[in-house]
Amino acid sequence: MSATNDYTPPKVWIWDKESGGRFANINRPIAGPTHDKELPIGRHPLQLYSQGTPNGVKVTIMLEELLALGHDGAEYDAWLININDGDQFGSGFVAVNPNSKIPALVDRSGPKPIRVFESGSILVYLAEKFGAFLPTETAARAECLSWLFWQMGSAPYLGGGFGHFYAYAPTKIEYAIDRFAMETKRQLDVLDRRLAESEYLGGSEYTIADIAVWPWYGGLVKGRQYDAAEFLQVQEYKNVLRWANQIEERPAVRRGRMVNRTSGELSTQLRERHDASDFEMKTQDKLAAK
Repeated sequence: MSATNDYTPPKVWIWDKESGGRFANINRPIAGPTHDKELPIGRHPLQLYSQGTPNGVKVTIMLEELLALGHDGAEYDAWLININDGDQFGSGFVAVNPNSKIPALVDRSGPKPIRVFESGSILVYLAEKFGAFLPTETAARAECLSWLFWQMGSAPYLGGGFGHFYAYAPTKIEYAIDRFAMETKRQLDVLDRRLAESEYLGGSEYTIADIAVWPWYGGLVKGRQYDAAEFLQVQEYKNVLRWANQIEERPAVRRGRMVNRTSGELSTQLRERHDASDFEMKTQDKLAAK
């Protein structure tokens, strides 16, 4: 990859070398499984196959929020899919999500398992299944879903665009970083203006819109994404910071952030989750280590 403008694309692109960068070993231009591996199945109706990335955290937060409301049917097993190791290309995972991206959910509560993939789709599915975090009044529902799909369309510019070229690409390309930094700051300004007039993204109530947006943009303004807080001057977005701090204080959010996590302090990682008591055991381990 050249950082200058001396590259001329060929008439036909051919995959003949690795792309470079942090995720070069798992990037490829074809779909489908690379190896046979069945997925494990736990004892709960909901089986989640994921990793604690921003997209994965959306679903574990949602499930923990549902359990906090008393929806016992939202009990779940969370199995780690390590994307750096290529677990998402196992035959069992591809059968649940042909796009080979986490998270993926299988609902086994009915007579026939139902697969659900794409994080936004999973949030809507769970919200409708349990009647929570998605307004039923027409205007409020439309506002909530508009912000949910805003996130689904915007975050690739933050992650695959800014995050990739700023933090992961093998070569620092000024044009690419400037292009996606500009778009990321524009998106933060969109959120900041909305949150200046509304407590939450959908209105006065906490919804799946907040659950979807918070892991990406809340994490960014809290300094957890790409080590880019200073570069992007995130302290300028005071309304986003207020909202991010408010959501972070929710106990279900704190629990959801731990599930399937593979980075940070070991005390914050719950690589698999099969019961609510798993969090208590993690807390006991943390206290014992002090």
